[in-house]
Amino acid sequence: MTHRRVVVTGLGIVSPVGSTVESAWEAIREGRSGIGPITRFDTTDFPCKIGGDVADFDLSKYLAAKEARKTDPFVQYGIAAGSQAVNDSGIEINETNTARVGVAMGAGIGGLTTIENNYRRYLESRSPRKISPFFVPSSIINMISGYLSIMHGLRGPNLALVTACTTGTHSIGVAARAIAYGDAELMLAGGAEMATTELAIGGFCMAKALSTRNEDPEGASRPWDSDRDGFVLSDGAAALMLEEREHARARGANIYAELIGFGMSGDAHHITAPLEDGSGARLCMENALRDARIDASEVDYINAHGTSTQLGDVAETIAIKAAFGPHAAKLAVSSTKSMTGHLLGAAGAVEALFSVLALRDQILPPTINLQTPGDGCDLDYVPNTARDARINVVLSNSFGFGGTNGTLIFRQPD
Repeated sequence: MTHRRVVVTGLGIVSPVGSTVESAWEAIREGRSGIGPITRFDTTDFPCKIGGDVADFDLSKYLAAKEARKTDPFVQYGIAAGSQAVNDSGIEINETNTARVGVAMGAGIGGLTTIENNYRRYLESRSPRKISPFFVPSSIINMISGYLSIMHGLRGPNLALVTACTTGTHSIGVAARAIAYGDAELMLAGGAEMATTELAIGGFCMAKALSTRNEDPEGASRPWDSDRDGFVLSDGAAALMLEEREHARARGANIYAELIGFGMSGDAHHITAPLEDGSGARLCMENALRDARIDASEVDYINAHGTSTQLGDVAETIAIKAAFGPHAAKLAVSSTKSMTGHLLGAAGAVEALFSVLALRDQILPPTINLQTPGDGCDLDYVPNTARDARINVVLSNSFGFGGTNGTLIFRQPD
């Protein structure tokens, strides 16, 4: 960041590997997969029958039953993760600071469950009276930020970005810049998604994007492995409370990490496929390094986009080599998607959270299910088992449909 310094003072998560920060992080450290059979609808005719449902989630902790009926599950997940992060930060929001605390929580797709259910009721009845009056506000993407703003009294910037699988990363980066440029003292930022629905699973199946390793759900997400056959769709949310560094110090906040760099780029190439030479991703990482004002050799670990697709995994590997040169051979690079699956608009926020915890605990998360690296996949992917390491700087990548790229860089707090 080129202006005021930004730190992380709160964390929250709802995910297939756990719906508290410590339970999710324990699963990641231990290399446990959260992928299983899809049970919320009949998958008989679907090529892919597996996904990552949220684990151990109790909505009643965050929303009353009456209010919950007005919200899509993706909004509920975002509310839960955001509320955890607010509470974890220890910030007391009152009349003196309410205008200086904002929120930026997005999603990649939005309220598919609500859209599907309401359209189904309409088709069955052919009457608009069967459409819920809460249909629109329960399914639009900015409602996560809207609810969190109302529930916690956040009267600062109220934003919702939509950049496909880069949403969570972009939300955190843009929120950090709002602090760096003086628009807020604190920003709650991240992403949420609930896309293991008939339409989304069906659409991704028809695009041949999803793994069909249905007999081995826990082994289906296998970034960089020679037997990878697509990504696994998952649900959940994550949020980081970002705060101006001196503000956090003055109130004695627990500082997890400093967010020192944010980079963006566009592939200008294809709506779904990455540039084969990885040049869009390389540019994004280089922009983040420039923003952080550090040399590439200072990065210790990369939490990769690593979706388990044939093209994407190789392109990201090529991009890392191009951006880091000889240092790429010394880098640890892993994909926590091997355990969580791909949470689309929430993925970047989930992976930013794990990056921050890797710094806190000095642990490199593993890439599970990596038995034989595929062609062109020749970095240190921390295969199968977490590893203790000295980590000072972590980089987290996200790349989305439309060729939109985002990179965050975190450093140990000083």
